[in-house]
Amino acid sequence: MIKNPKALFIAALVVLAAAFTVSAQTPPAAPGETKEHRDARMAWWREAKFGMFIHWGVYSVPAGFYHDKPVAGIGEWIMNRGKIPMAEYQSFAKEFNPVKFDADAWVKAAKDAGMKYIVITSKHHDGFAMFDTKASPWNIVQATPYGKDPLKDLAAACRKYGIKLGFYYSQAQDWNNGGAAAGGKWDPAQQHDMDDYIDKIAVPQVKEILSNYGEFPAVIWWDTPTGMNTNRAQKLYDTVKALKPDIIMNNRLGGGFKGDTETPEQKIPAKGFPGRDWETCMTLNNTWGFKRDDDHWKSTATLIRNLCDIASKGGNYLLNVGPTSEGLIPQPSLDRLAEVGAWMQVNGEAIYGTTATPFGSELGAAVKAKDGYGHDTTVSSGNNWRATTKPGKIYALIFNWPTNGKFELPGLQSRVKKAYLLAGHKKLKFEKTESVVTLDLPAEAPDKVASVVCLEITDAVAKVSTNQ
Repeated sequence: MIKNPKALFIAALVVLAAAFTVSAQTPPAAPGETKEHRDARMAWWREAKFGMFIHWGVYSVPAGFYHDKPVAGIGEWIMNRGKIPMAEYQSFAKEFNPVKFDADAWVKAAKDAGMKYIVITSKHHDGFAMFDTKASPWNIVQATPYGKDPLKDLAAACRKYGIKLGFYYSQAQDWNNGGAAAGGKWDPAQQHDMDDYIDKIAVPQVKEILSNYGEFPAVIWWDTPTGMNTNRAQKLYDTVKALKPDIIMNNRLGGGFKGDTETPEQKIPAKGFPGRDWETCMTLNNTWGFKRDDDHWKSTATLIRNLCDIASKGGNYLLNVGPTSEGLIPQPSLDRLAEVGAWMQVNGEAIYGTTATPFGSELGAAVKAKDGYGHDTTVSSGNNWRATTKPGKIYALIFNWPTNGKFELPGLQSRVKKAYLLAGHKKLKFEKTESVVTLDLPAEAPDKVASVVCLEITDAVAKVSTNQ
């Protein structure tokens, strides 16, 4: 029995750590796949940690307004939420002419933000293909004055900057080509056989996006499996595996397919996903696709602490931008990405290639808040810090700098060789006992949002004491 209250507290932290730390490096192998093959296939994604989501399409033309009235909800759902007839919605394509689109500038903005991969909507639920397709004339090459395939330019820019490129593809919902519609269809012209849609639209288009962009896509990001039975999902799964067997797929295909990654949306799970790779996708404001009246931008501090929080739980952060119909990423998005990038230039070592905290202290509690659409969006808990680790190192990401100049790491059993700030690599004095490592910190925090201390330890895997 532990009689010392401080020792009891530390033991409780250790139990939490054992229960909740995400083991992203040792997930169960998929049927027919060895653990070694899966680890090799997922290696770049686990290293990356931070990516850019791009929601871009015809919905950026109405930009949240229909007949000059705002339509409630997220921008890319305007056709569904506004119950816009097919013929009327398709007329928006005549105004979709993104002549200011600059693939090089987009990818450079992602790279400068510290992002390692991009996932863009090749086709969203409105069925509009943002690529050259022979399966349907409802695409950017044939239906718009732009007349070009922006995904080809984006793929070339990603190669130039060393960024991985993935494609979001709405496999089930398709409000213009005969797929499903969440909440039911509203236009007689939408009535169509779902299996016919799968065979004549979805499967051929998936073949196209897998075949026409060289080594890309590295990721297929499915969404909303409305109406997807096992047979329909199997056709798409088999198509993907036949053409790009090492591609990464998320968990939204449907039909019972688990995929490679969990995808919490607009929230960060308090305990991560033990035994599973996972990725939080989140907007910079309240919407995915561009809405001209949405200026509810998250602060840079929130974005950086989100990234720290997600990494501390073993996940990836897929942060969205919604470009305009002219092809411009909104300036408030670019400003925030640049500020996150400045932080990553100094502290990225504590994010890239790390695994979840060896401590349990920051995993239990989470403060919940709602954005304008009712989504959970606040991730900061009552704790003042997060932690990540990689072989031989522990990173303490400190949000609130201690006023007394002391910071304690509880229960660390591994011997500490040295400690230093990532900012400037300033060495820190420390004292280690059996139950705690106490760091002497400078009076001023190197960063007002999150300052990082690196501890180099003797063990490849940090040991946290279970018996103090």
